[in-house]
Amino acid sequence: MSTPKFAETHNLVAFLEKPKESNGFEEIIDFLNASSVQYALTVNPTIYTTCIEQFWTSAKVKTVNGERQIQALVDKKKVIISETSIRSDLKLDDAEGTNCLPTATIFAELERMGYENLTQKLTFYKAYFSSQWKFLIHTILQCLSAKTTSWNEFSSTMASAIICLATNQKFNLSKYIFDNMVKNLDGGQIYACFYVSVYAGTDIKEMDKNQSKNGQSRTRERKSAQEPGIIKLWSTKVNLRSTMVNP
Repeated sequence: MSTPKFAETHNLVAFLEKPKESNGFEEIIDFLNASSVQYALTVNPTIYTTCIEQFWTSAKVKTVNGERQIQALVDKKKVIISETSIRSDLKLDDAEGTNCLPTATIFAELERMGYENLTQKLTFYKAYFSSQWKFLIHTILQCLSAKTTSWNEFSSTMASAIICLATNQKFNLSKYIFDNMVKNLDGGQIYACFYVSVYAGTDIKEMDKNQSKNGQSRTRERKSAQEPGIIKLWSTKVNLRSTMVNP
C-alpha cells in the first residue's frame, strides 16, 4: 500500500452563518442549517496529523459478525470504524437511505432543479445550476464527498445525495463515507480524516494531546470569514493557513 497523503481541498468545514456578504444566499444557508447533514458539515474537531497517519498506515478491513469494519492501531490502541459508527458519530439518520437513485429519477429531478444542458451522460456540472444550487452543491462536494479535484463536475452518486437532501429523501451518506474510506486502503488521498477524529475523539486527544505543541496538528476549526462559502483550513508541520473557497 502506498503512503496516503492529505488532500488539501476536501473534507472542509462549512461556514453556515450569514454575514452581510451573504445576501442572496440566506435561504440556502437556513436550509443547510436545518438539514440532516448540518452536524456532519460543521463538526469541528482538532485533527492530529500523526494519529491520522498511524490510522491509515495500520488500517485493515475485516468482517466481524457480518459487518465490515476498518480496524487500525493508534498509539497501540485499537480504533474501529464501521458504517454504523459513522452514522452514529456524524448524527446521520440514513440507515434506510438509497445508495443511488435510478437514472431516470436523477434526470427528472435535476431538470426540476433548473439544470441546463441536460444530456444522457452521468457526469453533471455545477456551472449549469443557479447560484443557490451551486452554493448547496459546492458545500456538499467539498465537505462530504470523496472528490479532490474537478469541483465543477460530479457523479450520479453525488447527484443522488444532493437530490435526496433537496427533496427530503434519505441518502445513505454513512455507507458512502465508509466505502470511500475503504478505497483509501489501496493508497491515494486521505479521505474523511475529520471523521476519524470525531469517532476516535477523546481517545485520540488523550493519546496525542501533546502533539499540537510540536506543530503536528491538522484542524477543521472554523475561522471567521467575510462571505458565505467553505472555509479551507489546512496545515503544514509548522504553519496553519486558511483561505476562502467561494461557490
